[in-house]
Amino acid sequence: MDISNPRRILAVSLADSTQHLTRVIKDLTGSHPEQTSASLAGSSHNLSLKTAYYTAEVPIWLDLISSPPEWAGSFLSPEAKEVLDVLGGVMIVFSLPLESQADESKAARELIQNVGKVVKDGLGGWSWDGVGLCLGVGEIDDVDEWEDCCAEWGLEFVQVRNQSVSGRNEFGEKTGIPRALEALESNDWSQASGGDLDSDFGDFETELGISKDAGAEGKGEDGPDLDPESLDFGFDREDFAGLRQAIWNAGKGNEEDFLNGEPSTGANKDNEEDLNDDEIRKIERMMVKLQAVRDTSAGLPEDQRKRVAAKAVAEVMKEL
Repeated sequence: MDISNPRRILAVSLADSTQHLTRVIKDLTGSHPEQTSASLAGSSHNLSLKTAYYTAEVPIWLDLISSPPEWAGSFLSPEAKEVLDVLGGVMIVFSLPLESQADESKAARELIQNVGKVVKDGLGGWSWDGVGLCLGVGEIDDVDEWEDCCAEWGLEFVQVRNQSVSGRNEFGEKTGIPRALEALESNDWSQASGGDLDSDFGDFETELGISKDAGAEGKGEDGPDLDPESLDFGFDREDFAGLRQAIWNAGKGNEEDFLNGEPSTGANKDNEEDLNDDEIRKIERMMVKLQAVRDTSAGLPEDQRKRVAAKAVAEVMKEL
C-alpha cells in the first residue's frame, strides 16, 4: 500500500547540536538535509520507508531549539494544535555528555523534559498513536540514566555511536540508527482523516519554516478495542499472564498491578533464580516503561486507560 499523504516527523536538537541533527538525518535518509536559509531550522527532508505492508515518503520537519521552555510553550499554544495533529513521530537528537560535563547534561535533560512535555500534554503521551525517539550521540558506556530520563516522558532512548559497532545488543535487539529506523517503520503513518496537508508552508514557516493547511483528527470511538482481555494483540491469555508474572517477579511484588490494580501476590518467586543478570536487567527496563505508562495514564477515563495499557503491553511483549 502506498501512503500518499503520510503524517510528519518533527526532529529537533539544541541550536548548538546542528552537526548531530544533520548526521542523524543523513544516516536515516541516506542524504544530507538542505538548509533553506542560514540555519537548518525550518528545513524539511523526506524519509523513504518501504516495508512488506506499505511505502511512504515521510516528511521530516527540522527545528533547532535555543530555549526549550519557550519552545514547549509555543508548541502547547492553541495556535500549534494543527501542527501537532499531523505529527506521527517526534525525534530528539542530543549529544551524550561525559560525567564531567555538568552543564551539557543539564541542557540535554532540559531539552528532553520540555519536548517530552509537548509529547505528553500536546500529543497525548502514551495514548498518542505515534513514535517518540531520543537519539543520544556519543561513546559513553553507561546510558541507564538517559534511558530512564527518556522513558519518564514515554520516549525511547537510542544511542548513536560515532564508531562502527555491532548492530545488535546483548539481548539481540537492533541498536543505533538501525533501531531508530525499525521503530519508524513499525509506526502507522496514514492519516486518520483525509485532510489536505499539501501546503505551501506559509503560516508555520514564520515560526519554524513549515506549515500545514488542515489537521488530522484522532481515531474515533468506533476504533478497535485494545483491551488486553480481548486478546487482539497476537498473543494469548497465557502469554499475557506470563508477561505479568515475569515483570512483577522482578522485584516489584508489593506494588499494585499495572493493569487491574490488584496487589501482586509475589508467587513463584523461585522462578527468579532461573533468570540471569541480562534477563533481570531487561525486565527492569520493561518495568521503567510500564511504570511511566501507569503514571502518565492515571487520570484518563477507564476505556482510554485500557487502550493505553494495551499498547504498552504489546510493545513490551515484542521486547520480551
